[in-house]
Amino acid sequence: MADKIRLGLIGASVKGTWSARSHLPAARASAAVELTAVCTTKADSAEAARQAYGARLAFYDYREMIASPEIDAIAVVVRVPSHYVPTKAALEAGKHVYCEWPLGRTTAEAVELAALARANKLVTAVGLQAHVNPTVMHMKELLESGFVGEIMAINVSVLRQGVLSRPSNRTWQRDVTLGANTLTIAAGHTVDAMRFVAGDFGRLSAVVATQAKQWLDTGTGVMLDVTSPDNVLLSGRLANGAVASVHVGAIPFAGSGYRMEIYGRDATLVASGQDSPQLGKVVLHGAKGAIR
Repeated sequence: MADKIRLGLIGASVKGTWSARSHLPAARASAAVELTAVCTTKADSAEAARQAYGARLAFYDYREMIASPEIDAIAVVVRVPSHYVPTKAALEAGKHVYCEWPLGRTTAEAVELAALARANKLVTAVGLQAHVNPTVMHMKELLESGFVGEIMAINVSVLRQGVLSRPSNRTWQRDVTLGANTLTIAAGHTVDAMRFVAGDFGRLSAVVATQAKQWLDTGTGVMLDVTSPDNVLLSGRLANGAVASVHVGAIPFAGSGYRMEIYGRDATLVASGQDSPQLGKVVLHGAKGAIR
């Protein structure tokens, strides 16, 4: 392998996509990664991305990029329904893989891909960006240092506005079988951030609901039936004994943003932001008490 990891990114774009906002600039800035190749579905857009981000190679067929001996690792940064096939192909070709979250449309797809990576002894990761949010990392460090003492209760909420309509290029998410919805994405990231900071659930109960049964397609003016869930509520007890509740929802108007409250025997920590910690800035507040 070369001194740097030679990365090929599937789903490159010059602007307007998740890869353009995050993955491509990060790959260019990394001292450990060489953005060797980019791939889109068309030759002209692939070449435009290559020029924009300084990659050496451009592909419009991900299979050709995966087969290239000049590539050590593959980043899969496309829509959720398209994660499985290129990720599996890369793992079968012996390439290390980074895939955006969620790994597959279904749990079965994710389990299969994880097992394949283990069998081939490859290094893999999924895009759970809250793990590298500086505020979330500091919150975890404070808990591990004993700042709050015994964790007694945790409350987490993310309420985003805009559940009643979608632009035409996003209405595909109304289909629960395609794997991109409030449960799989927003709740997945939010619960993962809580687990990263405070530990895993020991036991829980859940409510998963589709409250808005139709969306307005703002491009066509047509009302579309929806099967994807838009509200997820979890309650339970963590393995460390703390009680915890989580509400992640897409609601019509005036969303309240993100909040994770941790109440300990000695102190309280509250992280808050306008959006989930994998997407935006999070502010941390703390208060330490004393028994009188």
